[in-house]
Amino acid sequence: MKLLPSLAAGFAGAVVLTTLHETVRRLRPQDAPRMDVLGERGLRKILRLEDLPQPDHGTLYSATMLGDVLSNGLYYTLVGSGKHSLGRGAVLGALAGVGGVVLPGSMGLGTAPSNRTPQTQAMTVAWYTVGGLVAGLVAQALRQRRK
Repeated sequence: MKLLPSLAAGFAGAVVLTTLHETVRRLRPQDAPRMDVLGERGLRKILRLEDLPQPDHGTLYSATMLGDVLSNGLYYTLVGSGKHSLGRGAVLGALAGVGGVVLPGSMGLGTAPSNRTPQTQAMTVAWYTVGGLVAGLVAQALRQRRK
């Protein structure tokens, strides 16, 4: 795996994922996944565990968006830059989406943001899969360019 192409592909997938989440939540507030809310809850929980001050909403939102892009970008880096990157992207994206539906409740973050309706669940899995596919496509394109 080549590090720079893998990072570029991973972060491309993460930016598309975050953009998709943020766009759809504004267009379909009734059932769009709210991964931003899960991120904010997670960050607040970590800060409370460490007895650190709680940031205002704007700071919390910005930190969550940055954390989402960073963590998802590093995750999608696993797509790699070799052969079969598109398939790996699809599988890793789908797994992340399923995790986004299943795990928040057991982590004490609530279930509504990603599990509110069947549409919310489907969108959560679909958006993460799209991010993985974008990472795979970018990895493929970068690999072709190197040839």
